[in-house]
Amino acid sequence: MDPSRAHEMIDSERERIKGVLTGLAAERAGDVRAAADATTSLFDTANPLAHELVDDAVAEQLNARLAALDRASDRLRTGTYGLSLRSGRPIPDDRLEADPAAELLVDEARERAR
Repeated sequence: MDPSRAHEMIDSERERIKGVLTGLAAERAGDVRAAADATTSLFDTANPLAHELVDDAVAEQLNARLAALDRASDRLRTGTYGLSLRSGRPIPDDRLEADPAAELLVDEARERAR
């Protein structure tokens, strides 16, 4: 894959994720303000807590994705981008287009998931 194309894809994905994280933070701040202003029963307080747990899980996954993109940027700088971390074989361009942070070949990722 062309390094400039890879850099463009990684940066684009990073900006998209940062935007989602910013949106989550804004929603959480709004939820906190709304909860503080509301007069609710004890049963109504569980709903915001459930949303907070989901938001935390989503934020954790997005931060993990940012870390994977950072690792991809590092590989791009060192000249190892597009090579499997496990086997060293080239990762097909179509896989990198679908996931610019791909670290493994599809079959290697399947094995890892098991």
